[in-house]
Amino acid sequence: MKKIMMILLVSLFSLASFSQEKKNKNKRVEFPVNGNCEMCEKRIEKAAFSVKGVKSADWHIDHKDLHLIFDENKCSVADIQKAIARAGHDAGKVKASDEDYEKLHGCCQYERL
Repeated sequence: MKKIMMILLVSLFSLASFSQEKKNKNKRVEFPVNGNCEMCEKRIEKAAFSVKGVKSADWHIDHKDLHLIFDENKCSVADIQKAIARAGHDAGKVKASDEDYEKLHGCCQYERL
């Protein structure tokens, strides 16, 4: 009886460990971020780098998207998008507040939908 219980416990723990998703230390993602100019580029990248775990952030003016490499053990895409939204830029599904958007320089105020 003890052997059966032990086998059941071991198999249960092994299943639990396999079911956990392994987090990537160099996760690559990209998502849209609204902006207009090089000042926007600096602000967006600075906001992304302010989140612990971001290793690379490159915003492309022509496509208006941000390419990221980050450590999933330290942060999430949502964390990064919220930081960018606090800087005044709509990022993915996270929209900047009207108050944060109004703080942007006149040339940086993009057309909001």
